[in-house]
Order: sequence, then structure tokens, then C-alpha cells
Amino acid sequence: MIYFKITTLFLFTFVLLSTGCDEQKTKDQPEQESPSAALPPVETEAPNTGFEPAFVGQTRIAGVTTTTPYDVQVIAEGLSSPWSVTSLPDGRLLITQKAGSLRIATTTGTLSDPITGFPDVDDRSQGGLLDVAPAPDFTTSRVLYFTFAESAPQGSLTAVGKGRLSDDEKKVEDFRVIYRAVPYYDNSMHFGSRIVFDKNGNIFVSTGERSDRATRPNAQKLNTAHGKVVYITTEGQPVTGNPFMETDGALPEIYSYGHRNPQGLDIHPETGDLWMSEMGPRGGDEVNLIKPGINYGWPTITYGIEYNGDIIGDGITQKEGMEQPVYYWDPVLSPSGMTFYTAEDMPEWKHNLFIGGLSSKHIARLVIKDNKVVGEERLLESEGQRFRDIGTGNDGALYAVTDAGRLYRIAKVE
Repeated sequence: MIYFKITTLFLFTFVLLSTGCDEQKTKDQPEQESPSAALPPVETEAPNTGFEPAFVGQTRIAGVTTTTPYDVQVIAEGLSSPWSVTSLPDGRLLITQKAGSLRIATTTGTLSDPITGFPDVDDRSQGGLLDVAPAPDFTTSRVLYFTFAESAPQGSLTAVGKGRLSDDEKKVEDFRVIYRAVPYYDNSMHFGSRIVFDKNGNIFVSTGERSDRATRPNAQKLNTAHGKVVYITTEGQPVTGNPFMETDGALPEIYSYGHRNPQGLDIHPETGDLWMSEMGPRGGDEVNLIKPGINYGWPTITYGIEYNGDIIGDGITQKEGMEQPVYYWDPVLSPSGMTFYTAEDMPEWKHNLFIGGLSSKHIARLVIKDNKVVGEERLLESEGQRFRDIGTGNDGALYAVTDAGRLYRIAKVE
């Protein structure tokens, strides 16, 4: 086990920021209130594009620094391509492994043997067994919900399944698929996908648009589940009142659309709003506040470009009827899983959003006020890890998994 302590210093200097777009500020986009210790933006590299943000603070916001001393521990290693980490009611952690198994970890890092019981998954590239969420009544039902890349002769898709964790915790029993994000497509890219329960016990699921130029337009189409947030019951049926239930030809489960590859999803603990992190192309990674029936623009508008440098579509970042991201990165964060900090242990982190960065190899901490990002910090940069997911534990700590198989615990110094 690797153990070290991080103690940050309180910074008294206030730095006035310029994001290069002060002249673009409009009357309906007031200057945001910054956190008490405002620093230069954490991003210092040149952007990939010359796009201007739609409003001040949409990118490269003021930096902030955590002033409360906290500890970082690698409490376990040797996980096999972990994809998700989330807490059980008893405080232990569920961790999915891409090839198609589940592990349970204690908060001190003791790992169970791999738990089986899943159908075959398409674990090539970005596929596999992906997210996991315990049912709200897990203590009595022992039911778990999963997203995974399902493979079939006609291709693959993002699927949602459920099963019961056996009493001996060696397998998931009676696993069955309750929802499929049609259509199937034969590649192994951009499945999304996260799953989160709302206060009513219904489920939000994010899906990717499957990456290829042939499938990108599906994100704008209401007759496919590619590039969407869907809102379903625990039996996979559309939730009553969904925004497109009365729209001819639309899938009734669709909640929002115009998404690329959303791998982070969580509900704000105070407002109840749904937030999402979304991978863009080269530049243009986004944080979005998800509202019912709203079009988030991909691939019509984006703050990114093709990996080869070409423009995407008409090369525009704004269009009437399409929602702007609350925040975006260029260069990219490569955002994956995320969590709002809900514990009381670190008051300065309360309701902050923590997002795992893959190619960026750090955890992004975003301070949010009035639905705007007002501060950003980079955590664990020195670890050099691709942070796949992060969750708030029942013990007040943050737990993160990395593609290299590590499980981190981040907590206030006692």
C-alpha cells in the first residue's frame, strides 16, 4: 500500500483573471462571484481551437486550492480494468471490471474474489461491464443495476441489466436485461454510460453516439437511443411525463439528446438537478446541466475539432435551440465518472463536483455556484493515473479507481 499526505497551503493572493473573452460578456451573463482564494486558471497549455466561449467563465475559470489538509492512500492494487466505484449501504465499495466481473472492497482495501453471473459483454476498446448502482432498497432486495456493452450478431449497444447479489456474495443471480439503447451498431466505441437513481426510484442512463461519422447524426435523432440521456423505471419502461412521450416517432424514454460520449452522471445533492460530464473530440469536453427535452448540440455545435484537426460540421459553437455547456475544456480533461461531494468532513468541498480525468491524468474539482463553475482545482496530478471513476463514500472520503487497477481513498486528515 502506498501512503502519503498532502497538506495544502492557504493562499492569500487574489489574482484577477482574464479568459480572453471579457469583451464578449453580455448583460444576461453577469460576472460570476469567485471563491475566496482566486488563482490563475489551472490550464496553461494553448487551446486546440480559436473558438470564443459563449460567456465569461465557460472555460479556464479561476483556480482554487484546497486549504484543509487531506490524506491520499492507494488502498488496493491489481484490479482488472475497473470502470465504476460506488458505495453499498454498509459502506463497502462495489467495483466493476470491464471484462465482466464485480469486486467488493472494504474501505481499507480488502478485495473480494471476482463476482460472476453476467452475460458475455463486448469488452473490446471502450466496451465491457460498465456502471453499477445498488437499488434504493438494496438492504432488503440485494438488487444491483448495471450498464454494459451487449454484443449480438448485428453489433453492440449500451444495455441496462439487473440482478440479485447472492447471499454469499459470489455471484449475481437471475441477471436480466431491462433496457437496450437501440439500434445495434458494429463497433466498440462510445457506449457512455452511467446510471443514477433519482429520489423517486427511477433511473437516468447516459448513452454514447457510437463514435463513427455514420452514427454521429443519431445524437440529433429522436428515433434512436444513441447520444441520449434516457429516463426509465426499474423495469426499463419510460417514466411517465417524459418530454417526448407524445412526439410521433420519438422514443418515449428519451430525456435529453445531442450528446457525444457521456461517462459521468450525478444528481446535485441540494438542488436535485441532473449533471453530466461528456467527452468531446479534440477539445470541447463538457459539463452539462441536464434538463428535460433539451438538445445539447452534438455534432451540430461543439467547442472541439476532429482529431486530425479538421472542423466538425459547420465549425460553429452556438445555434438557436441548442443548449450551451455550463463549462468546457480545451485541451481536454477526458472526463469519465464524477460525483458531487455530499459529506460533511470537508466543508470547503461541500457540493463541489469531482470528475475523473483520463488523458489529463488528474481529478478535477469544480466549485459550482448558482449553476456556474466559479473555481477549478487539479488533484493527484503527480500520480500519473487515468482516473476512470470517483465516488463519495459513506465514511466521508472520496474513492477513485484508475485504468491501471488502483483504488484510491482521499480523506481529511484526522
